[in-house]
Amino acid sequence: AAGQELALIDTASYDALARQAAANLAKAQASATNTARSLQRVQELQRDKIASSSEYDQAIADFKQALAEVKAAEAAEAIARLNLSRSRVKAPFDGVVAERLANSGDYVSVGAPIIRLVKTDPLRLRLDVPERESSAVRVGQTVLLSVEGDTNVYSGTLTRVSPSIRQSDRMLPVEADVPNRGALRTGLFARARIIVDVQDSGLSVPANALTVFAGIEKVVAVQNGKAVETPVTTGRRGTDWVEILSGLSGGETVVLEPGGLRTGQTVMIAGEGNDSR
Repeated sequence: AAGQELALIDTASYDALARQAAANLAKAQASATNTARSLQRVQELQRDKIASSSEYDQAIADFKQALAEVKAAEAAEAIARLNLSRSRVKAPFDGVVAERLANSGDYVSVGAPIIRLVKTDPLRLRLDVPERESSAVRVGQTVLLSVEGDTNVYSGTLTRVSPSIRQSDRMLPVEADVPNRGALRTGLFARARIIVDVQDSGLSVPANALTVFAGIEKVVAVQNGKAVETPVTTGRRGTDWVEILSGLSGGETVVLEPGGLRTGQTVMIAGEGNDSR
């Protein structure tokens, strides 16, 4: 938990210095109180024409010096308390210890890592968006993701978008925050979809209508009772559907599991429900 103590750096010397600084501060404060009383007495004597001007000036000087010593002691005491607090390493946020880099009795230098702490909720999802689609990406959009071996679809929110395209591969780095319900782990690879327009309609075909040959994706459409091999460009994919970005206009009838069906062959439609949508 945030604020929980994770490690101690030998506190004996820091604790002793803190006590010494506190004692010095108390001593300085007591001295300042005494000089303040002395100054008050000299002021009263001077009003009665008993104390000289030089005695009064000396009392003022002593009082100012005492105040300066108090301020110096306060600063020293604050530094001692700070060093003592820094000897106790505390968790900066809620998370899980992923790796312990130092053991009891080890000597560590200033700035040396001793624990790797991982924040598990929310998780940060890092994505790369192709340049051609980068103009549609905005902070606040919903991100749907899935991971290998898990049938659940998780939802997050796009929180950071890089201001520039990465020159090495022409991709736009973006990040999303994903609430973790306990099943996700840091370091997992994820397949994600960014919802850029919830009102935008799309065109898709059943997944088993798509075939790939020599790297070319195509479907077999039916026109006037004949098979027509139609190359297509695909986009997003679901468990039983594939988005069609180009090649079909919508409303065509496509063949499921076309196998070796070729353009020009006669096709008999056995039932309804084979339309692309």
